Formats: sequence, structure tokens, C-alpha cells
Amino acid sequence: MMSTAGSTADGPSERLHILREIFRGKRLQVAGVLALALASTAATLALPWTVGKLLEAIQASDGLARWTTVMAVVGLGSAAANALATYLLSRMGHQLVGRLRVRSMRHSIGLNLATARKEGTGNLAARLTVDASAIKSIVDIGPIQLPMSLVTLVGTMVIMGILDWVLLLITLGAFLAALAVVGGVVVSLRRRYIAIQNEVGSLTEHFVAAVQALTVIKAYRAERVVSAELATRAERVAGFATRASAMEALMVPVINLGQQIALVAVILGGGARITSGELDLGTFVSFLLYLFQLTAPLIMAMSGMSTIQAGLASRQRFDDLFALPSEDLDARATDGPAPRPVPDAPAVRFERVEFAYGQEPVLRKVDLTVPATGLTAMVGLSGSGKSTVLGLVERFMEPQDGRIELFGREADAWSLAELRGRLAYVDQGNTLLRDSVRNNLTLGQEGPVDDETLLRALRAVGLEEDVTRLPSGLDTVLGGAHDLSGGQRQRLALARASLSDAPLVLLDEPSSQLDSVNELRLRNLVDGISRDRAVLVVAHRISTVRHADHVIVMDGGEVKAEGRHEDLMLTSPMYAELVRGQQLGLLEERPRSGEPSEGPSQEPSEARSEGPSEARSEAEEPSEALAGGRNR
Repeated sequence: MMSTAGSTADGPSERLHILREIFRGKRLQVAGVLALALASTAATLALPWTVGKLLEAIQASDGLARWTTVMAVVGLGSAAANALATYLLSRMGHQLVGRLRVRSMRHSIGLNLATARKEGTGNLAARLTVDASAIKSIVDIGPIQLPMSLVTLVGTMVIMGILDWVLLLITLGAFLAALAVVGGVVVSLRRRYIAIQNEVGSLTEHFVAAVQALTVIKAYRAERVVSAELATRAERVAGFATRASAMEALMVPVINLGQQIALVAVILGGGARITSGELDLGTFVSFLLYLFQLTAPLIMAMSGMSTIQAGLASRQRFDDLFALPSEDLDARATDGPAPRPVPDAPAVRFERVEFAYGQEPVLRKVDLTVPATGLTAMVGLSGSGKSTVLGLVERFMEPQDGRIELFGREADAWSLAELRGRLAYVDQGNTLLRDSVRNNLTLGQEGPVDDETLLRALRAVGLEEDVTRLPSGLDTVLGGAHDLSGGQRQRLALARASLSDAPLVLLDEPSSQLDSVNELRLRNLVDGISRDRAVLVVAHRISTVRHADHVIVMDGGEVKAEGRHEDLMLTSPMYAELVRGQQLGLLEERPRSGEPSEGPSQEPSEARSEGPSEARSEAEEPSEALAGGRNR
């Protein structure tokens, strides 16, 4: 049984330490921000005191200009220091979020296929948007502003105690009830934020899936149904967010209510103490200003705690992402030198391989061999396990039992980079990147490829003229205004595979959307590749099977027969039945009037297979989708 791929260098258990990430390699910047924040806080604490001194100067008619100047300098200095500290901290926050997004994208792309599909596109994408924004909010609030708010809060209360400890006790009594309510709100918000972010991830995933299926949705006039389903999910997100907002909305009014109660109590108590001579007017005014100032850092502290709860929920989601196992393309499979292919060994050998998706078995004790050169076709009904065999060869997943050899070595003796560097692959969806034609063709190539080589590959699949007519030729970005038809995507994916010098080429239904002219081009291309390399193709057309050097027949996750087409027609009743029933692919060509049918070995008719909507072949009008941006 083969081992699973390793995790990335990040390490599956490494947590996201926000403060460490912010301050890494930036001690001088952090020291500067801290100094500015302390200066701003000190000036904020001194401002009410200078107002009191200014009031005393007014009463005494002495030193008015001096204290006015001091008050202006203190106020402007506080604002300037706070603005500069906020900017520097915000810049560090943006840099952290940028690094976090890069790490998240690299880790997400490195996930094995099963893990990535289970996590979902929307949830992975939400890490880059909602969760990254929440982390940025922590950076804006947490490292400097929240601690400085607490320093301002404590400093204000200390100064108020120095001015008059009796009035301070009155103030604290009025605020305690408000603080108890706010504390309960902050504790409960984190659970709600986690629920919101999970729902946003689910909504994003379903919306992305709907956009990708837009052609089918429009064809079946399902816009209203799909929009209604998305609207239901959006309303669910809004419901969670509304309930969280209702709790957040309590904080500021409750704190303000506490301040108002404190203000009334302080005015009554302060008036009595002034009357008794225990308190002078200037000190009382300073105390009132500090009371008004007390609310701002208190609200900042409470709302900051709420923001941090949302950020901590996002940090947990990043931790969950980084804990997912991912493939490490840089890891060596063995401690010794890199393995070498065994001369004359088969390209692929399966020995009693078993595989299941969850509890559903897909392959059952599969034994098969793909020779080192030549064309091997794998046939069978849908669901028989053909594409799973290709996935196991690529090590997109690992078998539950059995042994897989590639080029004469155990599959896990190769590192993923070494193994996949020896494979070329065309998937069922003929997947292309939203990128230029050039970058799609050279995907995975280590060095640049000259234009003539690229055009020669396109010429082999009948796409050269289409590409050269595009506005930027090979540098035209595919998708949007210059999308491809299904057949054109298939041919471009085949051209990409042909540019590889990999000794094993895997093709998953490569001719499913090709007309007869382009199928012949594919056949010639594969012939050229298979002269000195191995080609394993999942085939549904009899023409491909008859043309193969070796045929593997699968059914119900088992290999039922192997051999050449002619031999299998005599020795494998199941294969013969597949051919006679035309279940390998499409209907056979009808014989001309008066001509006898050739029986089961006839070539399939492209006119019949394409149907009335494809009366014109792609060979007749190959650039239609590329030029007009339409999928056919």
C-alpha cells in the first residue's frame, strides 16, 4: 500500500501567529510606531489638564497666551502622531495580508485533489477576501490601537483619581453595569462570526459554480431557479450578520448610557464638593473633560475586542486551511539518488490494486500493464474505473491496496515532481487556464519555447490559423471575448500534451468532441508520439480502439481482458458485445445504398455523432468560437 504525499514546507500543524508575522524583520518600524502611539496617548492624556490650566489662567488673567499655545501644540501633536502611527501600522497590515494571501493560494493549489474538492472552491476563495479582511482589521486594531486605548483608559482613570478620588468612584459605579453587558456581548460574538464566515464561503462556492455552469443554466431557462437558490443563501448570510449586528449595536449605546449616568452623578457630587470647598472649579472642569474623554477609549476597546473576535475566527479558518495535508513537490521520495527508469520495463503496471471513494469501491484487484511504447486504449462503460486508473497513475490519489509500478519502479519511489515530470496529461474537461495561448501551451515547461515550435504543435491539431488570426496571436488571453468551443479546447489541450517530451502520455477521452477531420489529425499526432513513447488513452470511439497496439477492457472496476482489437473480438464476449452494441462510443456509419454492412468493425459516422446542431464541422469553420467568444 503506497504512502501519501507529504505536506508542504509550511507544516500541517503550524499556526498563524499574527503578531509574529507583522513584526518579523521590522523591529525599527515597530519601535517607531510604538513611540508615535505613546506620544499620541500622552498628548491625549495631557490635553484636559492643559484646558484646566487655561481656565485657571483666564480666572487669574495671567499666562493666557502660554497655556493657549501649549494646548494647541498638545492637540496638534496628538493628531499628527496618531495619523502617522496609523499609516505605518496599516502599511504593515497590508504587507501581512499580501503574504497571507500568497501562502493561502500556494497551499490551496498544493492540496491533493480530494482535499481541495472537499474543502470547496468558495471556502478556499473566502480566505482571500472575507478572512483576509478580518485579519487586516486585527492588525489595524490589535497591536497598537487597542493597547493604546487601554493605556489611555487606565491613564485617564488614574488622572481622574488624582484629581478627585470620590468623583472617580462615582464614575466607576455608573459604568460597571454597562461594562458587564458589553463583556457578555463580546464573548458571544466570536461564535456568530465563525458562522457568518462559513456561510459566506458556502455562498461564494455556489455562486462560482453557477457562473461556471452559466451556459447550461441559460439553455434550460433556469436563471430564476438558480438565482432564487443563491438568494436564499444570501438571505441566510444576511440573517447571521443581522443578529451579530444587533448584538454589536448594544455596545455603544450602553457605554454612552453609562457615561450619561456618570455625568449626572458627577455633576451632582462635584457641585456638592465645590459648595463645601473640597473641590475648585478648574479641577472640576478638568475632571469633566476626562469623563468625556473616557468614553472614546472605552468604545475603542470594546469595539476592538469585537473586531478581534471576528479576526480570531478568521485566523482559525486559516489555521484549518494550513492544517490540511498538501502535496510537497520539492520533497524527495527516497534519501538516495533519484530513481531511474528500468530499461524495457512497462510504463505502467498495476498489481491487485484497489481503490474506493469513501465507502464506494471503484477498482477491485486490478491487474493491468501498459507497454513502454505504443498506443494502449482503455475501454468500458461509464463508471468502470477508467479515469480513476489515470488519476492513480498521476498520483492524484493513492490506492487502498495493491502495488503500482511506473517505469519499473514503485510509484512512491518517485517524488511527485519527478513522476509528473515524466507524464503528460489531457483531462476529460480539456482544462485551460484563463491565460494566453502561449502560457496554456507551455504550462509546466521549465524553459521558454520558441514561436515556431508552438505554431507547429497548433498546426498538428488544426489550430494554427485560428490562433494567428487572434488580435495578439499566441499572446491572446483565452476566456471572455476569446473563448473556445469544446472541440477547440480539446485540440489545444492535445497540442499542449504533444509539446511535452514525457515518456508516458495520458489522454482521457481525447476525441469526444472532435469531428472526423480533426479526429484523423489526433490519430496522426498520437501515432507520432507512440512510436517511441507510451500513450494510454481512455477511448470511446471504435476507430481509436481498432488503431491501438493494446486494449484493456474494464467493467465494474475490474479488468476483464487485455489484448489487440482483433484478438479480443474472438476471445472476449464482453468486448465483442460492447463493439456490436456501439457502447464504446457513437453509432457506426450507415452503409451506402446497396452496400452490405461491415458488421462490428465499421468506423463511426461523424455526421451521425455530431447531430443536427453540428452539421458544419470545425474543419469548415474552425475559428468561430475563438473569434466570436462563443461556446458551441
